[in-house]
Amino acid sequence: MKFKYVIILLIVSLAANVSAMERERFGIGVILGKPTGITGKYIIDSNNATVVGIGWETINDKESYIYADYLFHFYDVIEVPKGKLPLYYGTGIRWVYRGNKDNKLGFRIPFGLEYVFEDTSLGAFLELVPVLNVTDDADLLEWEAGTGIRYFF
Repeated sequence: MKFKYVIILLIVSLAANVSAMERERFGIGVILGKPTGITGKYIIDSNNATVVGIGWETINDKESYIYADYLFHFYDVIEVPKGKLPLYYGTGIRWVYRGNKDNKLGFRIPFGLEYVFEDTSLGAFLELVPVLNVTDDADLLEWEAGTGIRYFF
């Protein structure tokens, strides 16, 4: 029950900060995969960004996720005729609420790419994330992956 309040507080604080940010530096959207949920991205400058997300496990256990990453973008690796397609990697942290089981804490190392559409405020992404767990009741290494889309304003 307390976890739901944390999620609501996170969403409200993100929405409250949007008006103070510059146009098209903040994006919010959905991610499908492990986890499935809501994702927000704040672009610090042309090469750096932060990402936060809340989500849930859709296959087996009833697990809820909160994560935050710092990303480094590389725009000159893949050239596309329209829009932009940066590769990115980063580092972050993840916490998983598992109900009646022990919760999990781990370090994320996201790798991915994001297609930034030309003439729109949309960005679609695909990522693969190894997670190094630091809690006792968890596998040392887990894999997460997802695809999603964000609207930037």
